[in-house]
Amino acid sequence: MDYKSTLNLPKTDFPMQGKLPEREPERLRRWQELDLYQHLLQARAEAPSFVLHDGPPYANGQIHIGHAVNKVLKDIINKSRLIQGMRVPYVPGWDCHGLPIEIQVEKTHGRPGEKLSASAFRQACRDYAAEQIEGQKADFIRLGILGDWDHPYRTMDFAAEADILRELGKLAVSGQVYRGAKPVHWCVDCGSALAEAEVEYRDRSDPSIDVGFRVADPKDLAERLALPGLTGEAEVVIWTTTPWTLPANQAVALHPAYDYVLVRAGSRLLILADALAESALARYGHPHSEALATFRGATLEGLRLLHPFQERSVPVILGEHVTLDAGTGCVHTAPAHGVEDYLVAQQYHLPIDSPLQGNGQYRQDLGDGLAGLSTAEANRAVPSLLHERGRLLHQEKIEHSYPHCWRHKTPLLFRATPQWFISMERNGLRQNALAAIEQTRWIPAWGEERIADMVRKRPDWCISRQRAWGVPVALYACAHCGEPLRDPEVFERIAAAVEAGGVDAWFSGADGDFLGAAERHCAACGHKEFQKVTDILDVWFDSGSTHAFVLERRAELHSPADLYLEGADQHRGWFQSSLLESVASRGRAPYQAVLTHGFTVDGEGRKMSKSLGNVIAPQEIIDRFGADILRLWVASEDYRGEIPISDNILQRLGESYRRIRNTARYILGNTHDFDPQHDALADAELLEMDRWMLGRCATVQQEIRTAYEQFQFHRVVQAMHNFCAIDLGGLYLDVLKDRLYTTQASSRARRSAQTVLARILDALLVWMAPILSFTAEEIWQHTPWRSAESVFFACYPDLGESAEPVLDETWQRLLALRDAVNAALEPLRQEKKIGSALDARVIVYANAEWQSRLQPRAAELRFLLLCSDFHLAELQPNMEESLPGLNITVAPYDAPKCPRCWHRRGDIGSHPDHPEVCTRCAENVAGSGELREYC
Repeated sequence: MDYKSTLNLPKTDFPMQGKLPEREPERLRRWQELDLYQHLLQARAEAPSFVLHDGPPYANGQIHIGHAVNKVLKDIINKSRLIQGMRVPYVPGWDCHGLPIEIQVEKTHGRPGEKLSASAFRQACRDYAAEQIEGQKADFIRLGILGDWDHPYRTMDFAAEADILRELGKLAVSGQVYRGAKPVHWCVDCGSALAEAEVEYRDRSDPSIDVGFRVADPKDLAERLALPGLTGEAEVVIWTTTPWTLPANQAVALHPAYDYVLVRAGSRLLILADALAESALARYGHPHSEALATFRGATLEGLRLLHPFQERSVPVILGEHVTLDAGTGCVHTAPAHGVEDYLVAQQYHLPIDSPLQGNGQYRQDLGDGLAGLSTAEANRAVPSLLHERGRLLHQEKIEHSYPHCWRHKTPLLFRATPQWFISMERNGLRQNALAAIEQTRWIPAWGEERIADMVRKRPDWCISRQRAWGVPVALYACAHCGEPLRDPEVFERIAAAVEAGGVDAWFSGADGDFLGAAERHCAACGHKEFQKVTDILDVWFDSGSTHAFVLERRAELHSPADLYLEGADQHRGWFQSSLLESVASRGRAPYQAVLTHGFTVDGEGRKMSKSLGNVIAPQEIIDRFGADILRLWVASEDYRGEIPISDNILQRLGESYRRIRNTARYILGNTHDFDPQHDALADAELLEMDRWMLGRCATVQQEIRTAYEQFQFHRVVQAMHNFCAIDLGGLYLDVLKDRLYTTQASSRARRSAQTVLARILDALLVWMAPILSFTAEEIWQHTPWRSAESVFFACYPDLGESAEPVLDETWQRLLALRDAVNAALEPLRQEKKIGSALDARVIVYANAEWQSRLQPRAAELRFLLLCSDFHLAELQPNMEESLPGLNITVAPYDAPKCPRCWHRRGDIGSHPDHPEVCTRCAENVAGSGELREYC
């Protein structure tokens, strides 16, 4: 007889090899045909919703590995809420305005007005952005990101541009927006002011100089210091690392409460902070000097000093910003080139003048041989000029951190230009923002203090840019004093026009269309002439307003969002701009929680760089390994820090993936004839090992559910992999083979195993779906009892409770016995006395406690231990213990091997009709079938 045909061998057409690059596009096509995203929203129409608001990537260039990390994390979170039964709308978006797109268009068409009119140039920018969005969208979809890709938001859509202007109008009407000439970060290459988020700091070398400002009236100084016999020209010494700013000097600042000294150093009289005098004099080559007077900084307030090379004088002023960290304690003050300088200068009503132009060069009318010089040239020329005039006390090169443009990587200038600002102090914006930060959940927790510190220290928000492609700063400013018109009706007319015709409606529209027929007067000065502002808005204001034109405009969303998620650099970018705009306009944050992730590095921890040749493009990973391997990598790493990636890492993840895939394949193969509706057993009817494993599965599911809720996806992957590799592959599936293959197809023993396997697979698919989306869907489509068109309609299955403590304790002891038996068998394997455990017999000598656990299960323990013969006996006092209370004896078993079950049994040949097989197999083939209770 062909006994192989009597076995219940696995059957499935689910392939062993993933071939993900080939098969994943099939899943995508099916999801698109199914209109999966919309069907999910409809199916969960009455469920509580979860809204993760998408921070918009910039519409320029192909996506990189950082984009992939960001979008996959968002998708994992969204799908983890889907499997909880929630309704999860997700609207992806793009940031479409700004300089990078302008630069790309300029390469083809030149600057606005050269080959194209300003309007045609903006249209070219719009077309370019739209093209880039399509390319990025295709890559995001290929990653398996589920969302409303047919209706994304774009900051350049007319409705979005109009709502951005409505937000600007709200802030203008409330008095939050003002015009000022305070110093801002200025990029010469951009030809525009930059936002804080567009600035990065790099080390660079600059000249460090000490300069003497001579006292204009020595008599005044003598009287202040009560030194009537003082003779000679005293100098207040400043220290600076920006010599190019000296032509813009308007004062020297001292701290009112610090001690200062007048010292005689050789032939010079120098005024320095007492705490810094020793180090400064050492620099000047005068370590030994005579102190003539000690006094507080406040003593010299108003003292006039001679500019070191220009024919004018400047005052000594007082400022709390002066420190004793370095230098001389006397601060060169150029209000046009420093925020603190600007603020203290306002208290003294000093001019905010500078000869520096927007191109980074001095005006042509500047004297002293400095006309037309760039700042780099001036950093060489000014020290030479000071040396000629006898005012340079010391010069050296220093390395220090300096602000650079994040686009051009070039040094920035602090430069006062007329700009539009959002005040951090008016209407309590700074304090209200800090309060909103406290009310938000930050993940990781350190994010709270990081953004709070930035908000505490940040200057007013400069929202204007001098470029062409963007949402306009659609304000009318008084032609006399610059005060903006704060009329809500005017703002709504502007917004309505932009909503109908885009931003060109502002630039080309007649003033009367917006201002209306009524005569208007400036609220500040009473004048009635207004000028249209032609600057554009900072793109961070665009994206910072998405809560208004996305969350509040889309019916399926809500505001505040449940979660914002971006890279850790967005504490100073999108998280902050969104916070400030929302707090200023609505009095609250636009989000309830904020999660940040780190950035990718190579396997050696180095930053990704084209020059290092270590850049890995997500498209390459997908083409080689498939999107699911990339998704598994994202989930496997602790994203809160740096995220390493390399070929070796991806190869190792491939092994982990195969373990999970093959576990599912095993279950599919062994449940091909199982219908849960008719064949499933109740929990009380399950064999003991099956009940225990179902409880173990419930425990793992709770661990995974908690990890998903806490955004700890690496713990999900670990739990899922360990369950497949250890609980299932290393134990349960191994033990089940005999029962699944050899017992009768519809027997309780086999149906019990199939019931639990089916429930495990249901759970495993749900656990997998947020991370291994393509593979979970592929397995789902091969699952005979699937209940819906897609795995994403499934939720966590009810697995009952974890195994009761007594049962779990018993099976933990049985597993310890199994490990000890395997250890005892290993020498026999090494000595080639046995091939597998089925070639062995095991005798266990047990004390009374062990007997109480083993005796009821003794007849079936050979199936757990995978041996052919098992005997239980009483432990004798003189026996060596393999485990406390146990002695384990193993030996080769030379009984004949059953060709059907492969067990060696002494009863082979005893059944008259089936003498070739053991009596157990004969009973399963021709009788009523064997009975099992435990395993």
